[in-house]
Amino acid sequence: MIEPRLKTEIRVSAHMCRARGEGAFATVARKGDPDAGAVAVKVYLGAGAAQLFVQSRDLDGNYVWRDPFEEDAQTDGTELRIDAWLQKEIAIDPDLWIVEIEDRDGRAFLD
Repeated sequence: MIEPRLKTEIRVSAHMCRARGEGAFATVARKGDPDAGAVAVKVYLGAGAAQLFVQSRDLDGNYVWRDPFEEDAQTDGTELRIDAWLQKEIAIDPDLWIVEIEDRDGRAFLD
């Protein structure tokens, strides 16, 4: 039996409502496919620093969040490096959604 899945635009909207409800600034920087686009969340940490989380599916089909720079020892955590990575990803996946969050505590609201 195939499990019904929420449309991406509904998941993104819920994510933004949660962030805003907790007092953070959240915006959709880029809209992707409303039904099945992938989601990236960029959290601005201040002074040009940021963190990136990309949503994907595990082998069981469940959503998981990962940091694409987690294993990269060269990562400097700059917003410019993250933006460059996102531009390359958009060239590969034009359906990608990008959510940007600015929160003084650095929360991404992924849970």
